[in-house]
Amino acid sequence: MTKYLTTFLLALLAVAMPAHAKPRYDIVITGGTVYDGSGGEGKRADVAISGHRIVKVGKIAAKDGRQIIDAKGKAVAPGFINLLSWATESLLIDGRAMSDLKQGVTLEVFGEGWSMWPLNEPMRAEMIRSQTDLKFGVPWTSLGQYLEHVAAQGIAPNIASFVGATTVRIHELGEANRKPSPEELARMQELVRQGMREGALGVGSSLIYAPASYSDTEELIALAKAASPFGGRYISYMRSEGDNIEAAVDELIRIGREGGVGAEIYHLKFGGAENWGKYDAIIAKIEAARKAGQDVTTNMYTYTAGATGLDASMPPWVQEGGTLKWIERMKDPATRAKVIAEMRVAPKGWENLARLAASPERILLIDFGNPKLKHLTGKSLAEVAKMRGTAPEETMIDLVIEDGTRVGTAYFLMSEDNVRKQIKLPYMAFGSDSGALATEGVFLLSNAHPRAYGNVARMLGRYVRDEKLISLGEAVRRLTSLPATNLKLRERGKLARGYFADVVVFDAATVGDRATFDKPHQYAVGMSHVFVNGIQVLKDGEPTGKAAGRVVRGPGWTGWTKP
Repeated sequence: MTKYLTTFLLALLAVAMPAHAKPRYDIVITGGTVYDGSGGEGKRADVAISGHRIVKVGKIAAKDGRQIIDAKGKAVAPGFINLLSWATESLLIDGRAMSDLKQGVTLEVFGEGWSMWPLNEPMRAEMIRSQTDLKFGVPWTSLGQYLEHVAAQGIAPNIASFVGATTVRIHELGEANRKPSPEELARMQELVRQGMREGALGVGSSLIYAPASYSDTEELIALAKAASPFGGRYISYMRSEGDNIEAAVDELIRIGREGGVGAEIYHLKFGGAENWGKYDAIIAKIEAARKAGQDVTTNMYTYTAGATGLDASMPPWVQEGGTLKWIERMKDPATRAKVIAEMRVAPKGWENLARLAASPERILLIDFGNPKLKHLTGKSLAEVAKMRGTAPEETMIDLVIEDGTRVGTAYFLMSEDNVRKQIKLPYMAFGSDSGALATEGVFLLSNAHPRAYGNVARMLGRYVRDEKLISLGEAVRRLTSLPATNLKLRERGKLARGYFADVVVFDAATVGDRATFDKPHQYAVGMSHVFVNGIQVLKDGEPTGKAAGRVVRGPGWTGWTKP
């Protein structure tokens, strides 16, 4: 009888035990200071995750989690959004996105002018022909297919994309310097609509480069109008960030207003010492538009040097038709002489970054495609010109011809004072303008701008902790909920119940960048744990190898479940 009574009492006790005696959540992050993305001060709280979602933020018993993350003495925040990413190709080679992962980036946003779709067969062939260090197949036939193809490779971060206005233009006009016909423009608009239906975030332009520079304002307004009914945004690397920046900002504001979309300046900067003093006037323009009710915002990277190619120092007319025709023209002595003459005087109707840098010593050569030129990586234009005994302009032309590419180049253009002032702007978000790289393998064949490894960490360490330009809570907001709201992303950018569990845990006392122009391939420090969609992709500062990344789609995606 005693045996049966004991069994009965044990069974009764099991039934009577509270449900929370067993783990209620998959993961509990406990003991940390939570910065939820709202911009406020951090608060001591715990975060519970089940499946792909955050299910509670508050006081949570550690025993309620199957996995416990001890965040004592550390900051806990939503995953960071890299608003201007060029990981379009690097993720096809290495899905870990190491340089960004170690900074807490959980979403890479593509599409600054060029996007990986639309493609026709000549464009597909050119994409394959122009590959240098990174080699990949091109099987996709739509933007949605490209994004799904990348995700299927197995990636750590989430990904999203704009439709590139340049890519749309090339699809219909090639690289010709002319206006589209009404029929061509209508097809360009329909390509934008197709991209929006597949989840694009809007339209991105990069007007400093050919053939994007051939587009007029009306063409860009038409593309913005095509994105507007889908909730799209217009983001632009403006026509000028130096001598003609006033007109460029006016154009961006007009495109946003007449196109019926929010407008954002890609990597706001003031290039060239003679333009540093324009800061107040330009910010006044932006804030006047905002005060009038227009949605105008900005993003930046936290460095005084930009990185692009030598094409940004040559007149657009010589680049018409694409890289091969550009190179062929420059082999002609008369054309070469004309190009050099135009490079040596104040440009009219285009932006010469070499002149804005003011000296060949301030132009760094960081990326060559031709193995025979790799030994020049990391040298200044002044050094290479001296080695060759040629003028800087001649050296640039020769290098493009010999390399068969635009030649990756860093230009030292900006003022540190302006960088500091920009960081304080409440509508400023952040983007690396770089790929997501690694300190190994094929990525070491070229140098990188250190922003690839340090853009976020530099802000959190140097400008937030050390210089105290803004609070940590405000910095987290600008890296999370601000861009998520601007892009109209669903359930991303905050630590809140029901949101996707993109979460980072970092040491605010040690977070910082290590990459330099001399030694760019160095990871940031201070990031402890990263979760993407509830899956841990960084543990104790090292990648787990888990492929947690998904495609994040814009508000116009036709696959949304209707309420």
